[in-house]
Amino acid sequence: QVQLVESGGGLVQAGGSLRLSCAASGVVFSIATVGWYRQAPGKQRDLVATISSGGITNYGDSVKGRFTISRHNAKNTVYLQMNSLKPEDTAVYYCYVGLLLKDYWGQGTQVTVSS
Repeated sequence: QVQLVESGGGLVQAGGSLRLSCAASGVVFSIATVGWYRQAPGKQRDLVATISSGGITNYGDSVKGRFTISRHNAKNTVYLQMNSLKPEDTAVYYCYVGLLLKDYWGQGTQVTVSS
């Protein structure tokens, strides 16, 4: 059974930083595409960033230059370093693992950026 456990969310002031982590189990992490999506109240779930098994990254336009995604295959963990946070970054952030045409999601972690 695939399990994704997120951590690192919280409350931060605008301009601050947070680092999210997602530890995966029950999946061959090293060959999966992994990443983060977010969903603000009343809005659809949007791409934040993904990273392929080969290390190719893809970012949503609103976070380019501010957020950095990375992965540690030996630890089955994906990270999201978020800098220069803005109030509009406030959302629930979901860890994502895609493998063999199946999508897996974490339970979500709240990030709140105060102005």
